[in-house]
This record gives sequence, structure tokens and C-alpha cells, in this order.
Amino acid sequence: MLNPWVRGDGVGYYAFARAPLIQHNLDFLRDYQEANISFRENRLDKNGQPTPEFRTRTGHIENHFTVGPAILWGPFLLVTHAGVLLARSLGSTIPADGFSTPYRIAMAFATALYGFLGLLISFRIARKYVDETWALLATLAIWWASSLPVYMYFNPSWSHAHSAFVAALFLWYWHETRDARSLGQWILLGAIAGLMVDVYYANVMLFVVLLFEAVREYGAAIRKATPSTPGVSQLIARHGAFCLAAVLCMLPTFIAHRIIYGGILETGYIPVGLWNWASPYLFSVLFSSNHGLISWTPIILFAVIGLAAFWRSVPRTGLAFLATALAFYYFIASYPDWAGISSYGSRFFTSLTPLFVLGLAIFLDRFTRIFRNRRAALAAACIFLACFVFWNAGLMFQWGTHLIPARGSISFPEMIRNQFVVVPSQITTQFKKYLFGRKAMMQQIEQRDLEQMKENPPQP
Repeated sequence: MLNPWVRGDGVGYYAFARAPLIQHNLDFLRDYQEANISFRENRLDKNGQPTPEFRTRTGHIENHFTVGPAILWGPFLLVTHAGVLLARSLGSTIPADGFSTPYRIAMAFATALYGFLGLLISFRIARKYVDETWALLATLAIWWASSLPVYMYFNPSWSHAHSAFVAALFLWYWHETRDARSLGQWILLGAIAGLMVDVYYANVMLFVVLLFEAVREYGAAIRKATPSTPGVSQLIARHGAFCLAAVLCMLPTFIAHRIIYGGILETGYIPVGLWNWASPYLFSVLFSSNHGLISWTPIILFAVIGLAAFWRSVPRTGLAFLATALAFYYFIASYPDWAGISSYGSRFFTSLTPLFVLGLAIFLDRFTRIFRNRRAALAAACIFLACFVFWNAGLMFQWGTHLIPARGSISFPEMIRNQFVVVPSQITTQFKKYLFGRKAMMQQIEQRDLEQMKENPPQP
């Protein structure tokens, strides 16, 4: 299933791994020169040199993508680089440039592994509240009926599978230590939090779980709820340790920003002061034909229903999780580029994979109670989830082969017709090409993407 290509946004993410490893600097010129045409055509001139608008005030090529994926790829690429150098010393001609096949396979394998670990951690959270069967089915369903598989396998150089992993790790460790967290555990939680933001800036909204916890703890400290209740000064020290650990783990991000942009807080993205905080795209983010979260991946609706039910049954943890999901939703809805340009569904929400798994598991637990016996409940749940998985597989096929536009709005009637008429007739042949003729297939996909961009150029 691994698709070891570096394309689109992935060029920027992978450049943060390749350039330091091979060139020992943050000069991304070669990465952009080797990129797919649609990525490099607006960044490089006809001579392959950066256009003036893509040079920053420090003289570096603009790269607003995060460094976190490169950190997570690092161990795999280091081992691969050592192996390639060893092979070359023994007579191999494999280029040790970071672009050759061994490096790309290592990157794609690492991405798939991190995505799987994120699912495994999400499953471990969910099974604490429901029967393991429903937790497993929910995990499998989110795995294959959401945006996640596109970014685990098809576009592995993007950041979203990594984000699902670090978000799951953060929420799981917060959940495991929420009743009595030592100073050392606060430091470790801060380190995970820093890495989580390194990977994807929007993940800062997951800190909402800490806000709810802090309100309760400071209230208890002021009231002196019990003799063992931590005092205000103790809480401040612990929270200070958390913040310090998070900041230290974000140093790679700050250093990269300082080198590329000249300031540690400059990101290259639209300044948050210009976001649509007062008029967020709340409806469009969910239901638009332009990569709406629920209109493209409808299984998420039932996950959200499950999160609401979880809040009612487990108020303390449920409210923190639901509020975190809503805060993330508002954050993305306020982002001017909320649709994500070339995106499968609303890819931003892949960070919430652990909450979606938990919510769907809760939904299945409640839904299957209407059946009199377990066998009937299990059969109904499997059929229900299989419908979403097969629907998502067809839609992923349409998106990946450009039966529907990769950018902008799609026609729902055309998409539905394709699902029942075109996809069944083509998917077997195309899947064989994906397995055994990958390079030619990827070239065809890139060519179709360029043709669609010419027919419908992106709006400024």
C-alpha cells in the first residue's frame, strides 16, 4: 500500500528532513527543483531559480510547512542514509541524495507506521469506556472511512498521519495521568505537547483539555477541597514545568522560523489577526461540496453524536473531549483557507482521529443496545460500517484518479453517479496499476491534475 512519492505540500514537509540530512542546511532549492510541476511552477522561474516573491527577507526559500514530520521521519531516514552510504562503499550506485527510492520508501513506511500507532492508541482510549469489540470496529471504520488512509498511504509526505499519532499520544497520556500527575509526568506531557505542535500548528487547540482540568484544579486548591489537594503554588510550578518542556520541544520550529523568516513567531501563514474569527465558515466546513468534513466523510457525523453521548455519560472527561473537538472546529472554520485547496475531505480534522474513534465506539455501544442478542448487534454494526468504508473507498478512488476535481467544489450528482457507474467498472484495473504499475499511474495522475488546474486555475 505504500506510495513513496513526495508531492504537493509534502515537498515542503520532506525538505525539512532531506536538506539538513544531506546538505546540513535549510536550503530547499533542490527540493523545489525536484518537486512535481504543479508545486514548483509558481515558486521557480523557467531557469529553475526561486521567484522573488518566494524569497524571504533572510534570503531563504519560503517554506511554511512544519518541521514535526521531519523529526518523526528522522530515525528512519538516518538508518536509511547509513545503509545507502554503506552500499555505495561496496559498489552500489544508489544516489545518497535523499531523493532516491530507499529514502522515499523509508519515509512512506514511517508515515504508515505512525498512522497505525495513532489508531492503536485511539483504540486503547476507546476500549476503556466500551466493549473491546465496539472499540475495534470503530477504529477500523475511522481507519478506512475517513481522510486518514489518503495521508497514511497515498500522500505519505504530508503531515496528517503524523498529526493523528501525536494527538492520540497526547490525549492518551493526558487521560492516563489526569487523576494524579507528578511533576515528571507534567514534563513528559509538555514534551509530547511541544512535539504535537511541531507537527501541526492547529493541534494547539487540543490544549483545551488542559484548560478544563486547570479550572477544576485551581478551584479545588482555592477551596482546599482535601488535605492532599495541591496548592495554588504547586499547580503553578507544575504548569510552568509543562510550558517549559513544551517550549523546549518546539525549539526546532522556532529555530527554523528564525533562519527562514527572521523571527521565531513568523510562520509564513496568514496572520491569525486576519482570520475570520467573527464570521467563521461553520456550515461550509462541515457540509460544503468543497471538501466538507461530513459531506465527504459522513461517518464523522456518528462519531460526533457519540462524543455528545459520552459527555452526558462521563461528564468530566466527556466535556473536555467534546469542548476540544468544538474548539478545533471553530479554529479551522475561522481559517480563511478552511477548504484546504487540494484536500481529501477536510484533512485538517485528521488530528481528531482519537476523538472520532472514541465517539464512534460510544455510538456503536449505544446503537447496538436495541438488538436482543449480540450476534445480531455485531452483524448490524458491521453492515452499517461497511457501507461507509466502501463509500469512502469509491470516493478516494474518484479523488485520486481525478474523476472529481482535487481542488474546489465538486458536483454531488456527478460524484454519486460515478460511485455506482464508473467506480465499479474501473477500480479493479486501476488498483492493479497502483500495485504493479505505480510510476506510470502517478505520472498520469499528475498530468490530469495539471490539466484540471489549467481548466480551473486557483483563485488568488
